[in-house]
Amino acid sequence: MILIAIDGPAGAGKTTLAEKLLHEYSVSQTVTVIHMDDLYNGWTHALNEELTSRLNDILHRNSLGVPFDIEIFNWSSMKFDGVQRIQPTEVLIIEGVGAAQKIVRDAGATTFWLDIEPSIGLQRVLARDGHEIEVFMHQWQLDQEIHFLRDKTRENAQYIQSS
Repeated sequence: MILIAIDGPAGAGKTTLAEKLLHEYSVSQTVTVIHMDDLYNGWTHALNEELTSRLNDILHRNSLGVPFDIEIFNWSSMKFDGVQRIQPTEVLIIEGVGAAQKIVRDAGATTFWLDIEPSIGLQRVLARDGHEIEVFMHQWQLDQEIHFLRDKTRENAQYIQSS
């Protein structure tokens, strides 16, 4: 099984890269993409030990090669209220802030880091998701930076791309 983790600040293009890799790999292999946005527990409880535990569970279950379910966070209702069935796959791509954290690297992931200037990342996110989240995004940028510094995500990435 190939495990790929795509990380970096909000707005850096992680989802776009994941889609490109999905199309390239899916020509000859089964591919699943997991978006970290689906795994976060809202804005204020996202980048914590609960997330790491959820990633550990995903990695373990996927390594068993059997179907499993993951809970999906609903950003409108601000709670987990959906389920996604994950089938055994030859390529698992995890993308989003926190995707390439230590537990994922230790599982043998090929890791990508995408850099972006914070103000440009913020502009991209607001253009995509709406200006009503701006107050949350300012805090998110601080939270992600703390996470990246603590985890040394960029320093441990195998591939780094600057925008």
